[in-house]
Amino acid sequence: MKRDLFRTCLLVATMGIAAVAGLAQEKPKRDVQEGDYVAKDFKFRSGESLAELKLHYRTLGTPKKDAQGRVTNAVLILHGTGGSGAQFLSPVFADELYGAGQPLDIAKYYVILPDGIGHGKSSKPSDGMHAHFPSYDYDDMVAAHHLLLTRGLGVEHLRLIFGTSMGCMHSFVWGETYPEFMDALMPMACLPVQIAGRNRVWRKMVMDAIREDSEWKGGEYTKAPQQGVRVALDFLIIAGSAPIQMQKNLPTRDAADKYLADYFAQRAKDLDANDFLYQVNASRNYDPSPSLEKITAKVMWMNSGDDFINPPGLKIAEREAKRLKNGTFVLIPESEQTHGHGSHTWAVLWKKELQELLDSTAH
Repeated sequence: MKRDLFRTCLLVATMGIAAVAGLAQEKPKRDVQEGDYVAKDFKFRSGESLAELKLHYRTLGTPKKDAQGRVTNAVLILHGTGGSGAQFLSPVFADELYGAGQPLDIAKYYVILPDGIGHGKSSKPSDGMHAHFPSYDYDDMVAAHHLLLTRGLGVEHLRLIFGTSMGCMHSFVWGETYPEFMDALMPMACLPVQIAGRNRVWRKMVMDAIREDSEWKGGEYTKAPQQGVRVALDFLIIAGSAPIQMQKNLPTRDAADKYLADYFAQRAKDLDANDFLYQVNASRNYDPSPSLEKITAKVMWMNSGDDFINPPGLKIAEREAKRLKNGTFVLIPESEQTHGHGSHTWAVLWKKELQELLDSTAH
């Protein structure tokens, strides 16, 4: 039982990749609606375009409208690199948040769980365009979700944007690009600065491993480039790891080796090299730091002390948080309850702060 829980937590931790069958099961009584919005002639910042960009989404709860017909209770939840909106149906997240009296009680809120460009059931390279798919970035992904909300779902204002990992970074982009669109932001597990240092190095290593694999064939492979995929999964384990959890649950060499073998047997067949290459490359020009003062919504920003991707020793969060007009940064101390980068999905660790944020921004 403990070993199974560990496998679950590491899968959640791995760069937000949690759209795995065992994690994406909602309770039978939880009514999840799914749909697609198709954006016509979508223009990317690269100058490329798609005649039809499909954006998949899930919703829970019912939109409530004011006298003018405006939706007043919408909450947008944004996933991490390689994930999808399905990950927010996992028990460690959903069972702590969506029930009666819980912070995102779906009897009260209209919760929107979209799949970003290149992820889940939204348009992505593996649908057929392969390496000819437009080279999207985070600004494109945020612009697409803005279209999904306003034109697809009729939502012109959000009660809250909650984002994990890549979704955390998207939260900062949202706050700067559409500062009046939301009451509150809760970015989880990221930094609002250019991706540099070790964070950029490991991302570049993963992308290079895929591109330099002879089996990649410029993205037109018929068989997955195994070495590139192997390197990608190697780094995802480290990037999403939680040292205390791993030592506790893999206390012997044999246990660690077996876990690694099981991990690759399960994951290698599910990871598409082109999709993953695009997903990681989307972060290439992310840098909200010059415009943090533009964010007017109240911000509750949280990272964890055992996050490999955003190590607290850099002190970047403390420095940048001072520039937020109405923001608070909280570091969750490393403990036997934290899960490395994936602490962003274990709601028991931070749901109190989420409730406080919602209460403080109630109308």
